[in-house]
Amino acid sequence: MARPKEQWGTRMGVILAVAGSAVGLGNFLRFPGEAARNGGGVFMIPYFIALLLVAIPICWAEWAMGRFGGRKGYNSAPAIFGVLGGRSGYRYIGVLGVLIPLMIYMYYVLIEAWCLGYAWSYLTGTIDLGQDPAEYAQKSITFFNRFVGNAADGALFEGGAHPLVYFALITFTVNFFLIFRGVSKGIEAFCIRAMPIMAVCAVIVLIRVLTLGTPDASKPDQNVLNGLGFMWNPQSGEGEPWYAALLNPQTWLAATGQIFFSLSVGFGIIINYSSYMKRNDDVVLSGLTAASTNEFFEVCLGGLITIPAAFVFLGVAGVATGVAGGTFGLGFNTLPVVFEYMPLGRVFGFLWFFMLFLAAITSSLSMLQPAIAFLEEGLGIGRRASVTLLGLITLFGSSFILWFSAGSTALSTIDFWVGTALIFVLAMFEVILFSWVFGVERGYNEAMRGAELKIPRIWKFVIKYISPTYLLIIFIAWCWQNLPGQVQLLRDETVPRLSMLLIVAVAVFLTILINIASKRWGRQGLEDDESTPLEAAP
Repeated sequence: MARPKEQWGTRMGVILAVAGSAVGLGNFLRFPGEAARNGGGVFMIPYFIALLLVAIPICWAEWAMGRFGGRKGYNSAPAIFGVLGGRSGYRYIGVLGVLIPLMIYMYYVLIEAWCLGYAWSYLTGTIDLGQDPAEYAQKSITFFNRFVGNAADGALFEGGAHPLVYFALITFTVNFFLIFRGVSKGIEAFCIRAMPIMAVCAVIVLIRVLTLGTPDASKPDQNVLNGLGFMWNPQSGEGEPWYAALLNPQTWLAATGQIFFSLSVGFGIIINYSSYMKRNDDVVLSGLTAASTNEFFEVCLGGLITIPAAFVFLGVAGVATGVAGGTFGLGFNTLPVVFEYMPLGRVFGFLWFFMLFLAAITSSLSMLQPAIAFLEEGLGIGRRASVTLLGLITLFGSSFILWFSAGSTALSTIDFWVGTALIFVLAMFEVILFSWVFGVERGYNEAMRGAELKIPRIWKFVIKYISPTYLLIIFIAWCWQNLPGQVQLLRDETVPRLSMLLIVAVAVFLTILINIASKRWGRQGLEDDESTPLEAAP
């Protein structure tokens, strides 16, 4: 197969693109909520353990796998898995590397539209929580439920399309316009501009939060320092030691899940992005830089803005209510109340939600590219045809979620089975394929090709034994805790069953395409290329 024509224009471009795929709503909304729910500062212990033992080792493996596949002329997970395993059967496991980002995009683009809609509401002043502070919280919840159609299925289409439908069409169009322009002119060009703007918006909001002091003199305990303490100091139940949260399996499950969601590990995205690198481009330092950029946005920005801001104005009870509201409870229900109290709140509300929109769009772009690459190289079709086909598939899926909007049940079901469960499954397959099939020694040498930073040799032991063991234990515990309730929902409710049917239908469709692609690829690329031997690692 011919060498891929598309490549990243600059090293900084690929780093910002990969960081942009990771930096998203999980950094600013999910991370603070998970930390506050699971012991505050104690949460950071399993969080960093998962980062060091699982996330970064797998990230390096994904970067190395992607670049190796790209050297063979492939950019999609199915083809690259076949190359790594040396057998065509591994291509079917690679379907997960297309299915996961594709299904996540279908609902993520709608949350992206929520962010754009809220930013527009603050810019135009159409969000109104009234004049009575006692009613702020309820009016914020009412505004959100009406905006996203939580009241009933089909609510967003009653009496004509509601505003969210138009914002969804705008975000959908922007995504496909950029993805049509390609890797360098579309994704890279956008991320190079969007990431600095996002950082500036976040820093402005952060400075405002850190300079709030004690807004209400009658509540001296609700100040910025105590807000930071609520987020970062170890928390425990009454009469319990500070480390009690570490004895709770849920803390470890939440920390590992957050790291996976945050760094896009197990999505199939990094494998696709790194396949557009040149054969000797450094993947070690680039991978570590992208991961560090994501951690800066998550820990240093997301962790210092959301919870402290809510604490200063709403106190412990307000934060607890927002955290209990789920992943988006803080962002879309609680923070609008905070902005209502805050001087120049409409300005900072606009900056906050516009920053979230940019973070979301850099992530959603990365979810489309793996499927585009698969359609192009698997079916032998051009960019225009692949973008059109993918647009029709995702438009149907997103419309399904828009229609079944009651309680966000369809969104939550797909997020559980694809955005959480399948990510663990794909990550475990990647570790086994890289370490045990491709070979950990060979994989280490591949990662070290052109590397400016040496990976410690203990990484080989970690990626081969510790990472899969850790993943397996966490996944079994997660299934034990969460699967029974979700299976019961599938038995009792129609919308979860329909959502599962959508997932299965897309999976079957992609599997059929794998059959077509395999006939096209044959055994090409499955044998070792002796003309490009791996250099020995230093």
